[in-house]
Amino acid sequence: MTKVLIIEAVFYEDVSDMLRSGAVEALKAQNADFDILTVPGALEIPAALNFLTQDKSEYDAFVVLGCIIRGETSHYDIVCNESARGVYDLVHARNLALGNCILTTENRQQAIVRADPQQKNKGGDAVRAALRMLQLKNGDYQFSSACKAAA
Repeated sequence: MTKVLIIEAVFYEDVSDMLRSGAVEALKAQNADFDILTVPGALEIPAALNFLTQDKSEYDAFVVLGCIIRGETSHYDIVCNESARGVYDLVHARNLALGNCILTTENRQQAIVRADPQQKNKGGDAVRAALRMLQLKNGDYQFSSACKAAA
């Protein structure tokens, strides 16, 4: 059975609750086993991912969930850039199958629309991305007809 770790930043708890709900629903639909680890905010996600992947991990894939909403200062840009950089440095260095749902929005309403499982359901999308990346990591290269023609 596939085992997935969700790392969830809970700074905007209402948004993270919706992201988690969509992710959990998608994992259950795939009969995947999963654990959830919470961290304070998006900047802490790369550190948690690093801690849990330093040695051989018990997880097959990872999903990161969080939300960054633009404020009045440039802190937004730092958090967006550094959380993404930190996550993808680890993805590449450690060959991780990962689905990324660290929302970066202009306002709370945009975040809610993207997080809500009944609307855009980006938490569910992140799970589907992680599971597809795991397939690729495991050598399952299912090409679409457009890709076959180009190959």
